[in-house]
Amino acid sequence: MTEQQPYRVVARHPGFELRRYPPHLVVEVRVEGTFEQAARDAFRQLGAYLRGANRSRRATARETGPETVAMTVPFVQEEGDRPGHWLVWLVMPADLTPDTLPEPADPRVHTRVVPEQLAAATRFAGRWTARAFDRRATALGRAVTAAGLSPTGAVRYARFDPPWKPWFLRHNEVVLPVVE
Repeated sequence: MTEQQPYRVVARHPGFELRRYPPHLVVEVRVEGTFEQAARDAFRQLGAYLRGANRSRRATARETGPETVAMTVPFVQEEGDRPGHWLVWLVMPADLTPDTLPEPADPRVHTRVVPEQLAAATRFAGRWTARAFDRRATALGRAVTAAGLSPTGAVRYARFDPPWKPWFLRHNEVVLPVVE
């Protein structure tokens, strides 16, 4: 089983769940391109990190050799600071800490701790296209505002399934951080 990022449902509103995400570690990369191309390019870099393009920080590792890291879900993508720029990341397994998380060998790959966060989320099945995610992101933004909440950050597009899974069975989410 693939480890999934934990969260607690705080409330249910028309069109979304309000969730509390605990602090967590991520490995991330910034990429340029279309929505679809950015995901492919980022996954190559992040996948290489998971397969050992890193230096272990664990005491049991030989010196600073590579370490394989388990795949987790979701695979998350959000808009960057300019059009055509994206920040893409994977949540790291819960047993890793900032001190034990392997150091990326690729200078384009970074790690960071994401603080606890309150966010609205909506789930859907379907294709991984910009149009599909954007349509849901717009609806989520409207539902959040209608519920009297205020967004506080970029919308995140989350993919939970491998690309070979039939599109109509794929678990996807749109997540929008909100003010506490």
